[in-house]
Amino acid sequence: MGFLEGNFIKELKNRFLCEVKINNESVVCYVPSSCHIGNFLQLEGKRVLLIPSQGSKTRTPYALFAVPFKKSFIMLNPSIANKAIEVSIKSRKFYFLGKRSDAVREHNVAGYRADLFLPSTKTIIEVKSVISLNERATFPTVFSERTVKQLNAILKYLKSGYKACFMIVSLHPYLKSIELDVKSEFYALIVKCIDLGMILKAYTCRLKDNSIIIEKEIPVII
Repeated sequence: MGFLEGNFIKELKNRFLCEVKINNESVVCYVPSSCHIGNFLQLEGKRVLLIPSQGSKTRTPYALFAVPFKKSFIMLNPSIANKAIEVSIKSRKFYFLGKRSDAVREHNVAGYRADLFLPSTKTIIEVKSVISLNERATFPTVFSERTVKQLNAILKYLKSGYKACFMIVSLHPYLKSIELDVKSEFYALIVKCIDLGMILKAYTCRLKDNSIIIEKEIPVII
């Protein structure tokens, strides 16, 4: 994976666009996040890593990828969490899921699109990401109607014999724990799912040798 370096100038009104100085030239780049990055990080003036935009119809030449943080990086693309779990799913970290050699990405399970699905055990895996500069992150950071709908669907599938695992991935390796927001609609739903057997896990990821890896499991405080 080849990276280009630039200096972040600002986010634009369109939340999917930002301005980055590359080789002393201002360039509009893609922000691969449905939320404004400014909700989590202040990037103005910071060095950032960029990658070439994918696809022939893209309007921007580069996309935000990461920002240096301590001795590592914070990933700026939430979908990196899905990729990290996908490439690591066969490792011993995920032994608790049982057979994993048949994992299918973005599989349609009776109308529900699972991030990962294990057909042999009928296990739905949902992956979410979190960014926090504190040692403990609160999840969810912002309300997500989509996540609420997903948990309602998972609740239904748990009742009909499916298994499920909800994974929260920190987009940098220094987070030490995650605390669920007990006042959120999300909290009530996830507790119901856990009561029906859903597994809740949290992990950190790290950029290593130009690849994203799951580094370690961290506790979730319910």
